[in-house]
Amino acid sequence: MKGSSIEVGEAMKGASPRKGVTRGLSIMDFVLRIIAAVATLGAALAMATTNETLPFATQFIKFRAQFDDLPSLVFFVMGNSVVCGYLVLSLVLSIFHIVRSTAVKSRILLVAFDTVMLGLITAAASAATSIVYIAHNGNTGANWFAICQQYNNFCERISGSLIGSYIAVALFTILIILSVVAISRN
Repeated sequence: MKGSSIEVGEAMKGASPRKGVTRGLSIMDFVLRIIAAVATLGAALAMATTNETLPFATQFIKFRAQFDDLPSLVFFVMGNSVVCGYLVLSLVLSIFHIVRSTAVKSRILLVAFDTVMLGLITAAASAATSIVYIAHNGNTGANWFAICQQYNNFCERISGSLIGSYIAVALFTILIILSVVAISRN
């Protein structure tokens, strides 16, 4: 029993439990980045393709609602597009972290850029949320009427696109936490 027993607390040569956990965090980071990229792409596409036309008294006079009529919704589309592009580009670093799980400087860089992108996606989603709220409820003090009673399709699509953006906000928060945990383990 002298040669075959392993004492408590002694690890096998070449196997590091810290490296395995860090690699697991890197794989989870990669998967969450893909999901966040899909969420931001879906939110941007849903908002950018939103329009509805309603006839007025005749067929020649029509009212139309499009996302580009409101600057906040244009900011939403641009913000989600930029964040989606960043997420696709950051997949390269995420793959690098899976291969080399001990890399610290690139993780710090990724945390910094993730924090900037979290701010951008939060600002874009918040700006669009205010417009969606006014579209649904109006504002009696400013004498703005709710348009969602007439433009049902338009309002459903812009409300749905907010869901993808807020999913990306939650995923960015998780990504930042995962990266900080991975940095602290090295």
